[in-house]
Amino acid sequence: MLQSGEASWYSVTFQGHLTANGERYDGVTLTAAHRTLPLGSYVRVRSLATGKSVVVRINDRGPYIKGRIIDLSYAAAKALGLPDARSMRVQIERVEKTQTGSDESGTLTTEP
Repeated sequence: MLQSGEASWYSVTFQGHLTANGERYDGVTLTAAHRTLPLGSYVRVRSLATGKSVVVRINDRGPYIKGRIIDLSYAAAKALGLPDARSMRVQIERVEKTQTGSDESGTLTTEP
């Protein structure tokens, strides 16, 4: 499954709010909201502008803004360079958890 579109990120006002799977939103975790992917599944999110990618776990539903395909946690957005912009063109692809690795900063990533 490959999908392209706009990504945005949760503002700090959501910190601690319950997500669709019952967890509390934590901006330092690598999580995201998607409208239809199963909760608990993993996706690689790749910035079309920079080629940077990060693997996130889907734990919430959304985004609810037309044209956006995924809402990222702050940590995931930061890994892609998104916090400096309102949204970013991305490509998302469902992956198995075993396809993830960790870079020197501890961010779960995959090679482009």
